[in-house]
Amino acid sequence: MNSLKQFLQSNIMAISIGIVYLWFGVLKFFPDLSPADSLAKNTMYELTFGLVPSNVSIILLAILETGIGLFLIFNLYRRATILIGLAHILFTFTPLFLFPEQLFNNTPFELTLLGQYIAKNLIIISALIALLNENKAKTRRYYSY
Repeated sequence: MNSLKQFLQSNIMAISIGIVYLWFGVLKFFPDLSPADSLAKNTMYELTFGLVPSNVSIILLAILETGIGLFLIFNLYRRATILIGLAHILFTFTPLFLFPEQLFNNTPFELTLLGQYIAKNLIIISALIALLNENKAKTRRYYSY
């Protein structure tokens, strides 16, 4: 029981982010279940210059997000997973430039629900950076002996 408590204490942030990734990733496997489904499809279409069909790109995105989630939850390949997560989460901001009309209402500070959905990713970026720094510190301690 004590080892489970220690595991949770040292991994709670990664597990929390992993659950969010897993949840949003699994939703994308089911058409129109994710509130950001059409935005994700349109963004992927633009980013791939239309070379990847929307029905394929959304499944690839679902696999990516689900994988990041599972790897964070189970503490697998932590550094690589965090870096992939950071790259992914940075791309979630591209709709701000591609589809601003879907993310803002009348003023640039009045976010739509989709805009808020994207804005919350700032927290995930911060947490992933903190995890990356924590991982670097652990690696340094491990190899400094």
